[in-house]
Amino acid sequence: MLKIIDLRNKKNGAVRFKREQPNNIGIDKTVAEILRRVRNDGDKALRYFTKKFDGADIRSFAVTRKEIAAAQKAGDKQFIGILKEAVENIRMFHAAQVRQPFSLNVANNSQLRQLYRPIEKVGVYVPGGKAAYPSTVLMNVIPAQVAGVKEIHLVSPPDKNGNIHPDVLLAASLLGITNVYCVGGAQAVAALAFGTETIPAVDKIVGPGNIFVATAKKMVYGTVGIDSFAGPSEVVILADNSADATFVASDLLAQAEHDERAVPVLVTPSRSFAGKVNKEIKRLMSELPRKNILEISLRNQGRIYLVASLQHGINVTNELAPEHLEIISTKDEAVLKKIRHAGSIFLGNYSPVAIGDYFAGPNHVLPTEGTARFSSPLSVDDFIKKSSVIQYSQKRLEDVAEHAAVFAEREGLSAHALSLRIRKRN
Repeated sequence: MLKIIDLRNKKNGAVRFKREQPNNIGIDKTVAEILRRVRNDGDKALRYFTKKFDGADIRSFAVTRKEIAAAQKAGDKQFIGILKEAVENIRMFHAAQVRQPFSLNVANNSQLRQLYRPIEKVGVYVPGGKAAYPSTVLMNVIPAQVAGVKEIHLVSPPDKNGNIHPDVLLAASLLGITNVYCVGGAQAVAALAFGTETIPAVDKIVGPGNIFVATAKKMVYGTVGIDSFAGPSEVVILADNSADATFVASDLLAQAEHDERAVPVLVTPSRSFAGKVNKEIKRLMSELPRKNILEISLRNQGRIYLVASLQHGINVTNELAPEHLEIISTKDEAVLKKIRHAGSIFLGNYSPVAIGDYFAGPNHVLPTEGTARFSSPLSVDDFIKKSSVIQYSQKRLEDVAEHAAVFAEREGLSAHALSLRIRKRN
């Protein structure tokens, strides 16, 4: 059950998630050595670390097109149909994000433009090993494809037999991804950043992973772009007593089962509702297989914040700036208008986070640990670059050159001023 924290007499008190501050010195050292070895030794280093960390002997990291196609041929027909429907929903939503170039005509036949061009090469990291995440394939690949990325290279760690999970290959096959490599961990990030004999260097790396993957992405940032530094997954459910307690309990459990570090939080002005939710959590949890993980997550990070009013709950929610936010009240739209910080928002009893994880269409790669205050979900924008174009006529430059030259001189840059004045007719 979740610990209840009474904030009703602290209307102006700030509350934030308890942020983990792990000692990463050992991890940083290990990852730095992995990056160095892969950069220097390429595939040889990949084989060494894959054997060491995954227990698999890999001779060829590239999955053949025949193997990828075989995953679709052998796939469960019902699941293939579900995946195709999810692909359609995700592609439709992201297609609406595509930006159009614009042009502004300014004085004297001059023009200012902005162009949008896709990143050329993207690497997608898909976690694997004990579990399968075909949803990660969809959510990271589709916006890149919609943006027009020409080369997408997908990496995923092998099982003990040296194989990528067939559902990951199935999702890749459905999206037409043929550059798939059986390698994971920090060594896969290194391969994508620096290139090896088998795996080409890319321009940007996206996709979730464990602390070693996240640390590797952080260390190669600058050599390549990355999506974000992701922390533990989190949900805040802002609900009054009009919400269904069983639904809310199930959504908190769905969050908690991610892993022991997941953060499930309920914010409510109703103590009686809080009690009902805790009662339902206890009942539902007894039926679920990942009980050990659930218990740790609920105990260590789970909270019910009891607030004085729905408005007080909105203030608390904005302070938390959650990755996922469910709003379930009699005033959903009014509450939504007052939410300033949240990664993805789910309205009403019938919009659980789980539908967004797999199927609805918006991206499930979201800002965590309060970073929704300044960042956004993964989108088509993450796979494009903007270029501005300035095209001045001689008359336009002559009209304003002196103004810009004075500006340059104020900053002590005389050569800048010269490059402007030299173009003026005497």
